[in-house]
Amino acid sequence: MMDVMTSLTTTPLPTDRLGRTVEPEPARRLLEPLDAAGQLAWGYETFGEGFALTTSFGIQSAVLLHMASRLSERIPVLWVDTGYLPPETYLYADRLCTALNLNLKVAQADLSPARMEALYGRLWESGRVDDLQTYHRLRKVEPLDRLFQELGVHCWASGVRGGQTDHRGAMAALDGVRGRWSLRPLLSWDPRQVFYYMENHALPQHPLFEQGYSSVGDWHSSRPDDGDGRASRFGGLKQECGIHLPGVMGEGI
Repeated sequence: MMDVMTSLTTTPLPTDRLGRTVEPEPARRLLEPLDAAGQLAWGYETFGEGFALTTSFGIQSAVLLHMASRLSERIPVLWVDTGYLPPETYLYADRLCTALNLNLKVAQADLSPARMEALYGRLWESGRVDDLQTYHRLRKVEPLDRLFQELGVHCWASGVRGGQTDHRGAMAALDGVRGRWSLRPLLSWDPRQVFYYMENHALPQHPLFEQGYSSVGDWHSSRPDDGDGRASRFGGLKQECGIHLPGVMGEGI
């Protein structure tokens, strides 16, 4: 938590929709007794047009997208399209956008996949963590941060869960991440809660779920789960892509 707390004290964080300072500890106390939908509503009510949702259109993404669509169809849904997602993810994204009438905004890298590979090579194939960090910075973190800036996002909600990685297990419901507030309504949820929410609301599963995927990102860095969860991602070299970490070159979608 030290990096997060340092971020909170050294980086000015955005105000709420009325221009008031948001104090992290009182805000977390307000969030603690609320369920996931209540926490999401708090974010929207507190930050108004400065509130957004991020999604990967991954295995568990439908839960938070459904909650947000019931709250307001005006909430921007930000999707980082790396250009390397499996065909199943693009089809799933289209299906959920139609079914839930999502206000979708797409973040993409300035470099096309072909140009990036010409300049840097196939960074995911080197077996080097620093090459993966460069890949994630170019294709995920920087495009998303640019979109945050363009849309004036003060707080973004994501569907991260504490049981997914060690880093996420140390998260709070609300933290400062790269100069913005990050809200995690599903932080305490387990896979069983996710499954039954989707069943109860008749939400479609990602097509790769039936093929044994518990987590899916880019086609070259995802594989069916052998019991390790997100450890099956990125060739086992790392668990985070940088989006949920304080620093651009750190590890966090």
